[in-house]
Amino acid sequence: MIQELERVALQIDIPEYHLKAGDIGTVVDITSDEHEYTIEFFTLDGQTYAVVPVSATQIRRVGSREIAHARPVE
Repeated sequence: MIQELERVALQIDIPEYHLKAGDIGTVVDITSDEHEYTIEFFTLDGQTYAVVPVSATQIRRVGSREIAHARPVE
C-alpha cells in the first residue's frame, strides 16, 4: 500500500497539468478507501508545480533501481 509522503511516479500523462508518465511526486493525501491520492509535484528548486488528484491505478511506487530525469515544464 502506498503511504502519505511516499514518492510515486505517474503511469499516465496528465496534459491539463503538463505532467508526463514518469514524473515523480509526493503523496500528500489518501482517501479513506485508498482509491484516490493527492500528489504534489515540485520543481527541482523546491517550488510546488501542481497538486493533482489521481486514482490508484495512475501512480506507482518509485523503485530503488530507478533514476530521476529532468525536463522543463511549461
